[in-house]
Amino acid sequence: MAWIQQIFGQPVPLNQLMSVIVGSYILGCIATGYYLVRVRLSKDVREMGSGNIGAKNVGRVLGSYGFWITMLGDFLKGAIAVWGAWHFTGDSRLAALAMLVVVIGHVWPIQLGFRGGKGIATSLGAMAFYDFRLALAFVGMFAAIYVVLRKTALSGLIAFAFLPLVAMFMNQEAVRIFLISVLAAVVLVAHRRNLVEEITSLAVRREVDVEDAEPKPDQSFK
Repeated sequence: MAWIQQIFGQPVPLNQLMSVIVGSYILGCIATGYYLVRVRLSKDVREMGSGNIGAKNVGRVLGSYGFWITMLGDFLKGAIAVWGAWHFTGDSRLAALAMLVVVIGHVWPIQLGFRGGKGIATSLGAMAFYDFRLALAFVGMFAAIYVVLRKTALSGLIAFAFLPLVAMFMNQEAVRIFLISVLAAVVLVAHRRNLVEEITSLAVRREVDVEDAEPKPDQSFK
């Protein structure tokens, strides 16, 4: 555990550290969408639609109510993990660790064979309780990037990639910046296929736009 102490600086009680890690991971493993579809349809949502347990795919399967229940459940478990760490330890570093670990539990839940969601709603819930400025910064960056790209998923992922820079700009402690950086990396890894697809789609669209913008040779005298 020496490396953990080096990252956190001042000593962290081992019982608090392990409680935050285990508790946050278990919360993250509570896959709202998966269990909602199990209860409603007695089916595995991972074998339906896109195969993801997130709100978007659950919405395809159950309709809008499935989307919103899943979104709310995933948001709340992120918020509860951070609130619990703050409340029981009073240590902002452990609250940041809870924010990371609850998302890891959501993305890689042990009881589902490590096939979970992609962490957006859980991350936002955790950030909203950890530091609402981070959540507001994410929303602001997402909106600005979306205006330019008109790509929802890609705009959100780019906004996540910039969160460590936002934390640095806010003069966060080194440990907080480190944990936020890992959080952003986890979300990007979870969306790696979407990221490749979105970038490829954007590149193709740009090529088509350039071709359409090129002047056509005058055919009037031929």
